[in-house]
Amino acid sequence: MNTPHTHEAYIPFNENGRHIYLKQWTPPQLSSSVPIILLHDSLGSVALWRDFPEHLAIQTKQVVIAYDRLGFGQSSAHPATLNHQFVATEAITGFAQVLQYCHIDDFMVMGHSIGGGMAVCCAAQYPSRCQAVITIAAQSIVEDQTLAGISEAKQLFQDAQQFQRLQKYHGEKAQWVLDAWTETWLSTAFRNWNLQAYTAQVKSPLLVIHGEFDEYGSLLQPRTLIQTTGGPSQLEIIANTQHMPHKEQPALVLKHIQQFIHTLIGKSEQSR
Repeated sequence: MNTPHTHEAYIPFNENGRHIYLKQWTPPQLSSSVPIILLHDSLGSVALWRDFPEHLAIQTKQVVIAYDRLGFGQSSAHPATLNHQFVATEAITGFAQVLQYCHIDDFMVMGHSIGGGMAVCCAAQYPSRCQAVITIAAQSIVEDQTLAGISEAKQLFQDAQQFQRLQKYHGEKAQWVLDAWTETWLSTAFRNWNLQAYTAQVKSPLLVIHGEFDEYGSLLQPRTLIQTTGGPSQLEIIANTQHMPHKEQPALVLKHIQQFIHTLIGKSEQSR
């Protein structure tokens, strides 16, 4: 039977009693001992990855770990508004807690949307431990297209039915989650944010996946990641998809990821 074994935990975030919710999928057979750690998007959570982590674990034969960042999903409420360094600081806060709790040394990291930016920062923070980076629909700069898409979404969530969708996954934290996305990105102080200082520090192989018609970022986003990374890179533009390639074209996205990781493991074994 190929169904992965699952494990859930609430891990301490700090001495104030806050916690982070984590879920792990372990397939029956492993290709390597290096787990894939997932970082969700601006409105996301473990639950909103849906069945993608399970299929990812099965197809790659790797342990997959996903967690709700502080303020999201089943994790504790965030005590403050997000500061404008939140993308980079995740690497030394929530992500660091996951590494410590799970006793992880080497890892692969994958993120969707702003989670992709966080994945890049994690790779830059732990260059000797990060074996691979995978981004899906990641933002690397602030484009007018990005801001227009966020402004439109902000209006959409004024509708009570749409807002209830957020509450389903984030409960009483739903308004904070929405504001953390829209108010941060639309602020003047965030207008010049970019990942360039971090991508230059990434030495591990990078797979960049982007939807052809992503409403939150043009093809300049993935091309900027590819052009500025410090290590080997691969770009896959998924035709006829928008901001959710892993949900719109899951089989194709999983195939690209599986082939990317399989190649890395093969090279690692040959170098021993």
